[in-house]
Amino acid sequence: MDTKERLALISQVGEEIVTKDDLVKILDKKQNPIAYDGFEPSGKNIHIAQGLLRAININKMTKAGCRFKILIADWHAWANNKMNGNLEHIQKVGEYLIEVWRACDMDLKNVEFVWASDLVKDNNYWKEVMQIARISTVKRIQRCSQIMGRKEGDAQQASQILYPCMQAADIFYLGADICQLGMDQRKVNVLAREVSKKLGHAEPVIVSHHMLSGLQGPLPKIEGIETLSDKIPLGKDMQKILKDTGILISQHYPSLLGVFRAIETDLETAKTGSMDKINQAVKSIKELKEKYFEERQIGLKMSKSKPDTAIFMNDNLESIEKKLRKAYCPEGIVDDNPVLEYCNYIIFERFKKFKVERSEKWGGPIEFSSYIELKDAFKKKEVHPMDLKASVVKHLHMLLVPVQDRLSKNKKAKQLEKEIEPFIVTS
Repeated sequence: MDTKERLALISQVGEEIVTKDDLVKILDKKQNPIAYDGFEPSGKNIHIAQGLLRAININKMTKAGCRFKILIADWHAWANNKMNGNLEHIQKVGEYLIEVWRACDMDLKNVEFVWASDLVKDNNYWKEVMQIARISTVKRIQRCSQIMGRKEGDAQQASQILYPCMQAADIFYLGADICQLGMDQRKVNVLAREVSKKLGHAEPVIVSHHMLSGLQGPLPKIEGIETLSDKIPLGKDMQKILKDTGILISQHYPSLLGVFRAIETDLETAKTGSMDKINQAVKSIKELKEKYFEERQIGLKMSKSKPDTAIFMNDNLESIEKKLRKAYCPEGIVDDNPVLEYCNYIIFERFKKFKVERSEKWGGPIEFSSYIELKDAFKKKEVHPMDLKASVVKHLHMLLVPVQDRLSKNKKAKQLEKEIEPFIVTS
């Protein structure tokens, strides 16, 4: 397989690649580059983004020649107060997660599992962590809060400040050429690129995969925030935009109110000619936009803490049907549609054909050979949401049953499942 073919495979995984030119150089130079991913063992139930989708993505990367190092981030989960801060419970969940991936047909012959609890025994690892902490400001580290499933403004324990420094150090300590994590991990991967040269390391390439959405659908879009000017001179219609935006923020994004009110105050004061207040308002508008987009991204993604909006690897047919029945899937709407996302990122990866059953009254059964065909038909309202949901339920169930069967016959998996059942899960 030449560089072009390998690049095409990796590009199927990467919703964003930073940078594609750097990736080409690595593929030209190395037949087996090291790709890294890390996972917090943070819950008893494993959703399909962690199970099925993770296996699909890793198998594409290994097919392109990558040797994968998956970090079971037990100490990171401990720092993030997962599983009520019980390290032994976190590690049990990590062991179970490995068995789930094994049952998902992950290409384990080209995957090495590494435990953070082993890394921390080495002084050289902590030297990397300390070097990153020394050349980074607290504010810069706090901007990486999203990697922990937190918002930048959330109250943080001191251990959570340490977390991004550890994750950036993981990349260098493991000798990773490629960081292959979700879009929600982008900020810390960018941090690693920023500090790499100062620490004498090569810049790692970032291959960020798409984050599978939760079934609840997106938070309402606030066009006013996206059109707010953050450049001087500020637009004349700023006050009207702020007024309209304020109502929606109060209803749907209360955590943004503090920054929003500060902008209003600064702009009111700026009418007296205060350039300092104008500059402060511009700075706050940029902050408001960043936090707004971050909240939308966090609100969209599938989460173990919202069990009714995620499909888990142990869900039965009845549970899948119940969840899909309530899923966000407006007729003709393809953007931020989680049901269509399941088709794109999971179902069409495992099935050559996707059949939607319909009554003869509505045209009878219809079969699709690609996601593009399905998406176009749904957009034209040729496929009804209820028919689409019913077919997605059927296909997801067909994918999950073999995995569940393998886990039920795996003595180690069964024992681990029994042991972790009473554990306390914390967000």
